[in-house]
Amino acid sequence: MPIHIAITRRVRPGCDPEFQAALREFFQTSFAHGGVLGASMLTPPPGSDSREFGILRTFANEKERAAFYESPMFKAWEERARTLTEGEPVYRQLHGLEAWFRSPHHPPPRWKMAMVTLLGVYPVSLLIGIVLSATLKKLPLALNLLVVSAIIVTMLTWVVMPLITRLLHGWLNPPSPKKERSS
Repeated sequence: MPIHIAITRRVRPGCDPEFQAALREFFQTSFAHGGVLGASMLTPPPGSDSREFGILRTFANEKERAAFYESPMFKAWEERARTLTEGEPVYRQLHGLEAWFRSPHHPPPRWKMAMVTLLGVYPVSLLIGIVLSATLKKLPLALNLLVVSAIIVTMLTWVVMPLITRLLHGWLNPPSPKKERSS
């Protein structure tokens, strides 16, 4: 089962471009580790005062995650990143539906996750019903439901949810309002 990790790092003032370049370079190197399935960087919104960057990593399983974080390659990255960041990075493992709605800070409210999931499940279920209903009727109920469930889960995991969450990213993760500064 893939493991999704969200990491938040606070970049030192003026080090944003160097941090981004170093992280992109590390992403390329890190794919040499066989258990890394994906990595992406989340930058602060334009015009934001935030210096927090998000890093989302996906590993094949817990063993691969542990091996990656113990590797000399990762330890070298940590040394380099410490020169460009402040404080300690924050690591958080994402679980269940939260993994579809990956964010380095906080997942969207559950009601939004439920609405987006419904937007994914309904059309897939409808399509299955229209295209496969004649074939599925011939199967025993338990097998029918197993086939339908397997198709829905497969379509949601690799096609529908990645697409919908990308399209609705702004609604799911609106930029946080700027804090007012006191004089």
